[in-house]
Amino acid sequence: MKTLHVNNLSLYFSERKILDDISFSMDEKTRASLTGDNGSGKSTLLKAISGKIEPDSLNISVTKGSRISYLPQQEIVFPHESVYSAAEKAYDRFLPLLARLDEIEDSSSMKKAEEISQIHEELEEGGYYEREKTLTQILLGLGFKKEDFDRTCSTFSGGWQMRIALAKILAESPDFLFLDEPTNYLDIEAITWLSGFLSHYKGGVMLVSHDRDFLDENVKTTYEIKSGKLKEYKGNYSYYLSKKEEDEAFIEKQREKLEKQREKTEAFIERFRYKATKAKQVQSRIKSLEKMEEIESETDRKAMKFSFPTAPRSGNDVIIVDHLCKSYDSNQIYKDFSFIINRGERLAITGRNGSGKSTLIRILAGSDTAFSGLVRYGSNVKACYYAQDSENTLNDDNSVIEEVESVTDTSDLPKVRSLLGSFLFTGDDVLKKCSVLSGGEKARVALCKMLMHPTNLLLLDEATNHLDIKSKGVLLEAIKSYEGTVVFVSHDKHFISNLATRILYLSEEGPEFFQGDYDYFNYKLKQKEEKFLSFEKKEEKAEKKEVKATRRDENQARNRK
Repeated sequence: MKTLHVNNLSLYFSERKILDDISFSMDEKTRASLTGDNGSGKSTLLKAISGKIEPDSLNISVTKGSRISYLPQQEIVFPHESVYSAAEKAYDRFLPLLARLDEIEDSSSMKKAEEISQIHEELEEGGYYEREKTLTQILLGLGFKKEDFDRTCSTFSGGWQMRIALAKILAESPDFLFLDEPTNYLDIEAITWLSGFLSHYKGGVMLVSHDRDFLDENVKTTYEIKSGKLKEYKGNYSYYLSKKEEDEAFIEKQREKLEKQREKTEAFIERFRYKATKAKQVQSRIKSLEKMEEIESETDRKAMKFSFPTAPRSGNDVIIVDHLCKSYDSNQIYKDFSFIINRGERLAITGRNGSGKSTLIRILAGSDTAFSGLVRYGSNVKACYYAQDSENTLNDDNSVIEEVESVTDTSDLPKVRSLLGSFLFTGDDVLKKCSVLSGGEKARVALCKMLMHPTNLLLLDEATNHLDIKSKGVLLEAIKSYEGTVVFVSHDKHFISNLATRILYLSEEGPEFFQGDYDYFNYKLKQKEEKFLSFEKKEEKAEKKEVKATRRDENQARNRK
């Protein structure tokens, strides 16, 4: 069994220690995740192990012949080549073997013949001769169509280029696979496919992800990075949360116990400090007080917290859509589509990328009016729209507080600092220019702006993008307690399953509603995936049958000669 051992991994940025003497091991059966606060060093650790950055110290040992592949979170750039060619670079490791094969192919010596046979065996074992089938399955599973294979990579958005990079990494089939936020740009069908792929993957896997359900499905060990140290939890993400809660409760009890002991000791010292008869005991207490170590309270850590303003009551029919038609040139997105959203409903809109999710929510929000049909609000509906790129709509020249105040009524200005504090902008943080904020910080500012006016209809397009798991959880709880109606686009299974009362699934077959239970929707989605795989197998059989028939015809033609 192939193994990988990491020892004494340390890395500094300036004087700050990001990774502090970290050690762990992996083998071919490892299914692990890295978790921790933003900036804790998760991506840095993966980059150090995969050789993308040089740490201050690292001892790494790996079984001879093992291969390591790493998918970064961003900064993927492809040259001017087709999607298929970019993914096929997964097999570039065989180029030396192919070159050697060309060199000796015509040789008639026994020694060369044995070498040729050995090379062919290595190519077969490595999947080289099956590469077309493998790449086709992976690219289709990640959402590409066959007609996309010959398109140039640069014609795709950054999110789709990340999918190309993921396809190449998966096709490489390394012994150790490190994936940094692989689901960031995937739709729900591609995430379902990737989970299935990893469940059958023959190699060690380590993931960084903000998708809680994806981690629960694919991980058996969770590593937490905190203050540069690595702590192991033998279980998936949900187990990690429950065990961590137990650990924090125990630490809090120990801290409270120590505080009581400290107070008791200080009281004794203060009471008998000037009594000669107690001088020896006082000195002893002072020494013991100096030796007492501080126990940091785990519950003191900052966490985003907020709730939506009370929603004014609306009529029962919140949004009425009647005979909606929408096209982009010859591409028809919606045709004669009608439905009603009722008060208090939580409608999740999901489906493959490009199926029209953002288009629909822009139409519902009134920001896209280029359609035919009727879309209207019911009585007393006050809507608030969070666009998928809301963090990019901020004025870079504004400070955080100026940006929020720009949408605030004069009477509510005194509340702004307090609200920003709930979103982790405290002290001088509120004076930061929006231009220097991270993606997660910009998302929090955009969410904060939504809370400045009471509404009874939330229209959210991928509101969890750029939020870590903790912040997603806070947003989820805030929406669950919201008294109005919610329509949201999301690929996050945990978010959908804990919030949706109805699911609108968009696909090439057209819009389809699923009432309530997410488990039923997920079951139907997996059925579609199985049907897709079955279709692929039938196509493969048909291709093999066609090849055999061609060979038979060729043999018959030769015999006739």
